[in-house]
Amino acid sequence: MPNKKTVDAKQTHLWIVGGGIAGMAAAAFAIRDAQVPAQNIHILEELNITGGSMDGGATPEAAHAWVTRGGRMLTDETYLCLWDLFSTIPSLENPDISVREECREFNEKVKTHANARLINAKHNILDAEKLGLSNLHRAQMLRLLASKEARIGSRRIDEFFDDSFFQSNFWRMWRTTFAFQKWHSAAELRRYFLRFIQELPRIHTLAGVKRTQYNQYDSMILPLQRWLVEQGVDVRFGNYVTDADFRTDETTQERRATKLYVTLPEGKEEIELKQHDLAIFTLGSITADSRYGSNDDVPALVRNREDHGWALWETLAQKAPDFGRPMTFYGNVDEHKWESFTLTMKDDVLLKRIIDYTSNEPGTGALMTWFESGWHLSIVVPAQPHFANLPQGTFTLWGYGFQIDHIGDYIKKPMSACTGKEILTELIHQLGFEDILEHVLASTEVTTAMMPYASALFACRKSGDRPFVIPKGSQNFAFLGQFVEIEDDVVFTVEYSVRGAMLAVYEFFGVERDIPEIYNGLLDPKVGLKALEAVFH
Repeated sequence: MPNKKTVDAKQTHLWIVGGGIAGMAAAAFAIRDAQVPAQNIHILEELNITGGSMDGGATPEAAHAWVTRGGRMLTDETYLCLWDLFSTIPSLENPDISVREECREFNEKVKTHANARLINAKHNILDAEKLGLSNLHRAQMLRLLASKEARIGSRRIDEFFDDSFFQSNFWRMWRTTFAFQKWHSAAELRRYFLRFIQELPRIHTLAGVKRTQYNQYDSMILPLQRWLVEQGVDVRFGNYVTDADFRTDETTQERRATKLYVTLPEGKEEIELKQHDLAIFTLGSITADSRYGSNDDVPALVRNREDHGWALWETLAQKAPDFGRPMTFYGNVDEHKWESFTLTMKDDVLLKRIIDYTSNEPGTGALMTWFESGWHLSIVVPAQPHFANLPQGTFTLWGYGFQIDHIGDYIKKPMSACTGKEILTELIHQLGFEDILEHVLASTEVTTAMMPYASALFACRKSGDRPFVIPKGSQNFAFLGQFVEIEDDVVFTVEYSVRGAMLAVYEFFGVERDIPEIYNGLLDPKVGLKALEAVFH
């Protein structure tokens, strides 16, 4: 951490750029643990809604349809900063308990134990407990684990494993659980092995997964937003930060952010940062340029960064070599794009058939993956209702395609060129439920979401591609989100965004409270032994 003076919490104005979970967490930690007056905390958000990528709700694209672009699986062991935050945020529906307590109670009632993780082209559910790893695969895994990150550098996963590894049950499940492609960062996969090694013995059931009662927007973002507003935080929607000025002291090499440039609906504004003020910038976005489709249309794929999800980082990165290289992450849309879909069903006909097929009640299963399907389809049936305001008698499920430019098995087109009804038709055929196809098509609204950068955070990277949360010499600015560098932790988790916020706030304000250590199951002999047994099963 840089050598700097602690900021006076009572005199500071904290300017947070971005109203996603990282910025909201920073505001919460500043109030709760650093005693910053809430009215001195300002969140500048370009959109008219908080939550960033943690979205969920009704969609204007189709009448009476709901959508989430993605979903999050949580664990007790790995998400320690997240649980620390939400242990003091009152639940949306029962303010007498915390969001953390609500999650714990919900997961006591609705336990995850998937019975249908892998499904072949003949609609057969595979016995996925056997991971299918050879001695060569085990040696390759150990070689990756034993490699230092500096030595791995920007190498791809498939540079460490032979082709047969990618046909193993282990990879089929790990891949879709965490959204890895074989061309993604080997360094990130190594971190995932260490952070989630406790999941190895239960990867075929995902019994370690914890979920929120509703989608994460309803269960996490809304309660946190309500708490922040009640404390008096100044949330400014429609505020787009386009640039910032920085000053470096040539003698001490201390660096300060001095001004923010903001575009408002009514014009432009410049915010001068005074001696005790802090600026926290959220960098990049995995849901930038998302586009939606419905039953009868196809979502556009935006390739040229039309919205501002990457623009601020691009501008800041030109100011200092250690502010990161955004091009590393947004530069290859075809390697990182996804398409997800949410089904809004007017009855439970499809849900009942899936329950009969899998022996999993809604919420107790996990990702069901058709690993031989052209589009590499996966779905998950959450506990119902998945949205707090979902009308009675309406049901939802979520899914995504991992190979969206490939030709479908039943719909002979790329998924990326298909309407919602065509995607639903392919799914029903993959399930083998042709006898209810017409009914399901007539009673379902499909909302698709095309995301050019959904897995951009897994791009092959090298040292310096991501800036540190607090760059060297910084006296009053920090970077947050999924594209900063936090040693040993893993991106594509809410934990990463929350931990970054905790690190920044605690460091600048000198908070004398321990930050939870990064969980590494290999340090626990019992966990390591169970993982070893699973790998050799």
